[in-house]
Amino acid sequence: MRSLLAAALFVASLSTAALTQTAGPSSKAPAGKEVTPDVPDAIAAPAGQEVILLAHASGSQIYTCQASPDGKFAWTLKGPDAELVDRNDKAIGQHSIGPSWKLKDGSEVTAKVAAHVDSFDEDSVPWLLLTAVNHSGSGQLSNVTSIQRIHTHGGKPPKDGCDASHKDDETKSSYTADYYFYAPAK
Repeated sequence: MRSLLAAALFVASLSTAALTQTAGPSSKAPAGKEVTPDVPDAIAAPAGQEVILLAHASGSQIYTCQASPDGKFAWTLKGPDAELVDRNDKAIGQHSIGPSWKLKDGSEVTAKVAAHVDSFDEDSVPWLLLTAVNHSGSGQLSNVTSIQRIHTHGGKPPKDGCDASHKDDETKSSYTADYYFYAPAK
């Protein structure tokens, strides 16, 4: 019993340390600035860019059952549908098909995937580096050039249930992730 309690306390201390490292503010960042996250080189933001916003997404990855050119059926990503919140859990916008991110200030950015790495959690969607391809509005996202999706949890399609009898069916897979938005450094 004592060893189970010790193991539980150890896991709790690791979880607290991980939460502090991934979600807590860092003393290395100037006041009001977000810290650049520690990520694999493949999805690092380009030099000369700084984090201007961190948003936590919670929602779904939407998949449709489609046939590939060779006739095999598989779940194909249609896109996300998630709410974006800030560090204080205040709703600040939406993440949707495009992929696009739209804030309540009216600014919006659409991006395309530039690189990806597998999530550290094999049951979660990959971590991504995306490059902005379109902007609208004049708010916080108007100068975004790169976006990282990290700390993913969930979001993968089901392993089965997609066949000819389910063609064009949709399914949703719950997920969460952190999105770091970058703009040219000032």
